[in-house]
Amino acid sequence: MELNRYIDHTLLKADATPEQIAKLCAEAKEYRFASVCVNSCYVPLAAKLLSGTDTKVCCVVGFPLGACLSEAKAAETRLAVEAGAEEVDMVINIGMAKAGDWDYVRKDIAAVAAAAHPKAIVKVIIECCLLTDDEKVTACLAAEADVALMRGTVGADMGVKAAGGIRTYADAVKMIAAGANRLGASAGIAIMKEAEGR
Repeated sequence: MELNRYIDHTLLKADATPEQIAKLCAEAKEYRFASVCVNSCYVPLAAKLLSGTDTKVCCVVGFPLGACLSEAKAAETRLAVEAGAEEVDMVINIGMAKAGDWDYVRKDIAAVAAAAHPKAIVKVIIECCLLTDDEKVTACLAAEADVALMRGTVGADMGVKAAGGIRTYADAVKMIAAGANRLGASAGIAIMKEAEGR
């Protein structure tokens, strides 16, 4: 298993500086992580620093709350893709999900997917800690319809990204064993160093 190719090396702090993003990109190149995941203002810098590598630039959209207008998410997506993002991690509107307005959630995802297509893939953040089990299932079904814009087919080919609290090699292996094919982690270096020691 190439653990490094599962990792989205992530820095999403509000106070992240260009120097910290440059360091994140250098680490991602060194470890050949799947992507760096940054806020949209840093996509141009990350795209420049990672040009010619196999590490992709991932941008969060509507992060962290997901509570902005779908049109704003679509505009942020378009601008990020134009600036070099190859992957987009969007946050669904959690309030609308909690209210049971799944039509709104589907349209929100569709707006971002349409803005990203065909240059970038879209990953949907559903904030599991805020949803009931039934809401999680419905959120996945809502996302599934719009993933089809990116893949042509869904079902078994749909990926799962685990993120939040993945700090150790054991955490990473547990998530992969559970079915994740991508890991969002700010502790990617620590995870890889622990893996190298095995």
